[in-house]
Amino acid sequence: MPQTATATVLNILESHFSLIVEEWLGTQVREGVKRSDLFSDAESRAQNAELLKAFAKGVRNAAVDSDFNLEDAAWEDLRAVLADVTKERVNRGVTPTEMATFVLALKTPLFARLEAMREDDPAALIREVLLVTRLVDAFAIYTNEVFIAEREQIIERQREEMLELSTPVVELWDRVLTLPLIGTLDSARAQEVMENLLETILERQAEVVIVDITGVGTVDTQVAQHLLRAAAAVRLMGAECIISGISPMIAQTMVQLGIDVGTVSTRSSIRTALADALKKVGYSIQKQREA
Repeated sequence: MPQTATATVLNILESHFSLIVEEWLGTQVREGVKRSDLFSDAESRAQNAELLKAFAKGVRNAAVDSDFNLEDAAWEDLRAVLADVTKERVNRGVTPTEMATFVLALKTPLFARLEAMREDDPAALIREVLLVTRLVDAFAIYTNEVFIAEREQIIERQREEMLELSTPVVELWDRVLTLPLIGTLDSARAQEVMENLLETILERQAEVVIVDITGVGTVDTQVAQHLLRAAAAVRLMGAECIISGISPMIAQTMVQLGIDVGTVSTRSSIRTALADALKKVGYSIQKQREA
């Protein structure tokens, strides 16, 4: 790419900086991606100015040739600003399409100035339009990569939080814990269950743990093995495990599958399991006599 093209673009960025910031903002409004519900005018303008400043610095320092790469050191500031702006927009709920359109909207004010400067030289205009297109497209692609990475981190964080919420260990009584399971129990969740349960046993000095599977829709061989491994781990921690919520259907299924619960105590309901647990830790339940 001829250096004259780079010089022209740099001249536009530096000579018309404030106007381009405002026109870029105006294009975002027309494209419907400004998101005034998420960002104030001052915030949007500040992001535009910060990005444009870093963009101009990159154009000034980079060799924009056939080997052009936004990963080069000359674009370090732009990458850093892009990462910060993208993360902020992801966290506030901007969509991938809105983010890409936000960046690509920069072409409009740049093309308008190139057209005005090169209206008598179509060949130069084409070269410079191609340069701007290449630069801004690379800009948008990098933004999309950061956006995807940030979204994946958010999704993973939410998945971990949901796992924690879906495996609550509750202290029902002194030295008695319960773990109510709802939904499916795959290997990842079983591992999370095991870790939370063992940590709480140690923290609360529990002696009995009730694992209630009333909310587990299906108990197959894999689910049963996860439950038995959890019971074995509980015993290694010096506590006793009771599995409650064994319905007639689940009992029949486990028999048909040849699943042997061994020495693990099982109960049909959490009520009977709790009564059993209280006895094991030295409490008894008595019905109050009517006066």
